Amino acid sequence: MFYDPRQGHGLPHDPFKAIVAPRPIGWISTRREDGAVNLAPYSFFNAISSNPHLVLFSSEGAKDSATIARESGEFCANLVGRALAAKMNETAIDAPRGVNEFDLAELTEAPCEHVSCPRVAEAAAVLECKVVQVLEPSDLEGNPAGVIVVMGQVVGVHIDDAMLKDGLFDITRAQTLSRLGYMDYAAVTETFSMRRPRWGDTRGRETG
Repeated sequence: MFYDPRQGHGLPHDPFKAIVAPRPIGWISTRREDGAVNLAPYSFFNAISSNPHLVLFSSEGAKDSATIARESGEFCANLVGRALAAKMNETAIDAPRGVNEFDLAELTEAPCEHVSCPRVAEAAAVLECKVVQVLEPSDLEGNPAGVIVVMGQVVGVHIDDAMLKDGLFDITRAQTLSRLGYMDYAAVTETFSMRRPRWGDTRGRETG
């Protein structure tokens, strides 16, 4: 099968999000200038650099998280584990502006060290972020895509000690949740390791 997205796919549902998956979920918490708090999940989220630590989340439309992050210059990316899946889903509701999703999902607001917005106390890990850039991409014709991309530098990291094993963050203990296509999610329960081959490594040449 081949299809041009501009001409339609002819399937019951668009497969794009199922193909580009799994995607980590950025559970973004922000605080307005008037003190009101917002919490919402974004499946267009990822890390883009390790030095400095940079992450981004993308909002299809000017939704609250992107708008508040742009105005305040900061946000938190809270990790969603399997145990928090239902509560994360509750915060995805199209609640009226001013509704505190922490209260709605019965989550605990915890203070941060370097940003004013709260973090999810129940999360296995949280990244405190300062906004470094906000992008508004265009399509091939130069028309606005209606997307707001918020890029932030991590200025603080919170980790639940129970998620550490031999000094490593154990993603299987956190059972980190990812977004798939359609209404599907997956939790990490198993991992495997592979070392990157190096040029000149005999074993690498034999297996490559």
